[in-house]
Amino acid sequence: MSTSARLSLSSLRAHKRRFAGTFLAVLLGVAFLAGTLVMGDTLRASFDTMFGNASSGTDAVVRSTNVITTPGESQGTRQPVAASLAKKLADTPGVAAAVPGIQGAGQLVGSNGKAIGGQGPPTLAGNWIDDPGLNPYRLAEGHTPSKTGEVVVNRGAAEKGDLKIGDTTTLRTPDPVRVTIVGLATFGGEDGMAQVTYTGMTQADAEKYLTPRPGEAASIQVRAGPGTSQRELVDELTPVLPKGVEAITGEASAQENTDMISGQFLTLFTTFLLVFSGIALLVATFSIHNTFAIVVAQRTRENALLRALGASRRQVTATTLVEASAVAVLASVAGLAGGIGIAAGLQALFPAIGFPFPDGALVISGLSMLLPLAVGILVCLGSALLPAVRAGRTAPLAALRETAVDQSGASRRRAVTALGVAAVAVTLVGVLASPSVRLAGLGGVLILVAFVVLGPVASSHAVRVLGSPLDKLRGVTGGLARRNALRSPRRTAATASALMIGVAVVSLFTVFGASLKATMDQTVSRSFAGDIAVSAPSFGAGGSGLSPKLAPALAGQPQVATAVGLGKGVAKVEGEGRALTVTDPAALARSFDLGTVRGSLDDLGTDGIAITREEADKQHLRPGSTARLAFTDGKRQNFTVRAVYGRSELAGDYVITRRAWAPHRAQDSDTLIAVTFKDGVSTADGKAAVSKVAAAYGHPEVQTRDEYAQSSAGGIDMMLTLVYALLALAVLIALLGIANTLTLAVHERTRELGLLRAVGQTRAQLRAMVRWESVLVAAFGTAGGLVLGGFLGWVLVKASDGASDSAFAFALPPLQLVVVALVGLAAGALAGLRPARRAARLDVLRAIATE
Repeated sequence: MSTSARLSLSSLRAHKRRFAGTFLAVLLGVAFLAGTLVMGDTLRASFDTMFGNASSGTDAVVRSTNVITTPGESQGTRQPVAASLAKKLADTPGVAAAVPGIQGAGQLVGSNGKAIGGQGPPTLAGNWIDDPGLNPYRLAEGHTPSKTGEVVVNRGAAEKGDLKIGDTTTLRTPDPVRVTIVGLATFGGEDGMAQVTYTGMTQADAEKYLTPRPGEAASIQVRAGPGTSQRELVDELTPVLPKGVEAITGEASAQENTDMISGQFLTLFTTFLLVFSGIALLVATFSIHNTFAIVVAQRTRENALLRALGASRRQVTATTLVEASAVAVLASVAGLAGGIGIAAGLQALFPAIGFPFPDGALVISGLSMLLPLAVGILVCLGSALLPAVRAGRTAPLAALRETAVDQSGASRRRAVTALGVAAVAVTLVGVLASPSVRLAGLGGVLILVAFVVLGPVASSHAVRVLGSPLDKLRGVTGGLARRNALRSPRRTAATASALMIGVAVVSLFTVFGASLKATMDQTVSRSFAGDIAVSAPSFGAGGSGLSPKLAPALAGQPQVATAVGLGKGVAKVEGEGRALTVTDPAALARSFDLGTVRGSLDDLGTDGIAITREEADKQHLRPGSTARLAFTDGKRQNFTVRAVYGRSELAGDYVITRRAWAPHRAQDSDTLIAVTFKDGVSTADGKAAVSKVAAAYGHPEVQTRDEYAQSSAGGIDMMLTLVYALLALAVLIALLGIANTLTLAVHERTRELGLLRAVGQTRAQLRAMVRWESVLVAAFGTAGGLVLGGFLGWVLVKASDGASDSAFAFALPPLQLVVVALVGLAAGALAGLRPARRAARLDVLRAIATE
């Protein structure tokens, strides 16, 4: 073992407490990163297994080649195939069985009248397949559906809805269908396919309720005979398939489903968590750097003596880096174990807060362990590099000096000013001149760097201002706390920077979330002119929508003047996949503010279409122009543009009538019904009448316009709750850094503290002095974080507004930001408790005698 290594390990053993904060910072950062990677691997493996099990008995899937994918969709809408094709395929060589697979949205209503599921995973209904090789579900209790109205449901859905065999309930398809549960099914021995709900019906019922026309199916599922591989089966099927129909292997179908989840949702989800891991590690970097900088400063005389005794610069630098390496390796290894625990916790937590995932054992890959280990070591070594180099540059004569003066705030003004001006300029160009989220993001990063570099310059002024009330409120104790925080601007800035970044990110998301809420409220207030909104809330693939029969039923009530439903369809418009709003255009104009309308919405008929001004400009269309639409049933039709309107927030970009959509529709549903009351009808009376009618259609949600606006923003609150929970780790690391800095500062000032006690300072006053110093450091970090986060929130909103089709509203939530400020100050006081107790316990005589 080299001399540097022996010195480093000896120093670590003698001063273990010095590096406790560094150890915990690395451990937490590595643990979160490892947990995220393990969670991602586990989810991918779970989805692979789930889709593999779902198609394990299916050797080939026969489906249409005609599919339309609209922006924001992953899978698209596919044309159905003829169910009768199954009989023809069953006679093909190599085929053991071929059955039509009919599948659509079907949401069960529980015994309490509330819908089951709808929070992400699909709520599926389809024909019960008797062939056990082609049906992934197995009958566990009861019998299969044999007559109309009988269904089999997965046992998990039945338990959630408190349903049992023999119960009669409603199935939203979205038209309400009364069904009787005659059987319970399992999937792969479990109560269901993750959180997916499934209802199996007779084929006749499935065709009646889930398809636009009898005799159609989503696909034909085929099982191969003995000795025939999946590839051979596809080769046998292909020559007998009609034009526009294809066969793919069961493995390819399962892989498509897996890729759809892994390629989009899981990538987004893991990226989301990795961002917070990066924030935690960035905060840890500041804490680690500050710790080593203080330790090196405290060992100036020791390092100078080593240099005087013949140690080279490289040896002194190596001594510090070996210490950092030892801490990094131990903390990173411990972090890997913590990461596995975090992954297990996330696996249990996310389903509880509305993010259900498939069950499965944790998957721990080599990359998930090696990458966090390497990152933890590199972060720790990188953070310690500059202090180590500074230690190596210690002059031998420094052994004769008592103190060093920190003048870090005096020489950076020009560089910081230039950097700050450049950062603000780039940001404003990205926000105002040529709206670009990327350019604005680059400017935001530069501003963050400028804030960090500016820290030592700003800390002196900020601490004087923030600490000025302490002289009056706490007297000499407050004045000493302020002077201690001013003593080393670089140390104060480095300590506060970690908290500043954490608070800045919290503030950024708080401002952006409030702005999204304000945008939604603005959208509803500006576009929605109705009195009541009827909706079936869900997200992801869940839910079944609203019955198209509900709007006409509401329109017939004596209290109602207008009830218009907004359905959804898809088509290719001039070759591009686009979402269509299917509605009564004349009633739409009475319930929604469409802005300036050129042309007329009163008579679109079966060959007319209305589009937004923006889409008209993109497609070079105007009233009287012809737009060619291609539908999923393979038919093409020319539509005349009869109206061009200004706004599209709730109405969509393309509007056609229900009569025009009917020949091409799939499973029909509405996403929203806007109800306007007649003059003299109160909101309470009108809402009661609407609720009574809606109860017969599966109890959808009936809300006033304000309630609808608030519920539309409900997902933002859930997102912010998750964000705050994840950012708590970064704030915790920042507080560990403050506590560690104060602990080292107390050690550094041992003699000074002893003298203060000797001249009459009480233990309580000493504790208060250290605590208030901690609060001042936290106040500086919190104030800087609030300013930075608020500005970056404005930048993000304005850049999104300029780069998006939607109009974003900027909102600054004062109450939430005040709470963030108070939490930051309280956290500073908490971080100072342990160092304050240690300082108060110092023996006065020993402290005075300390060198």
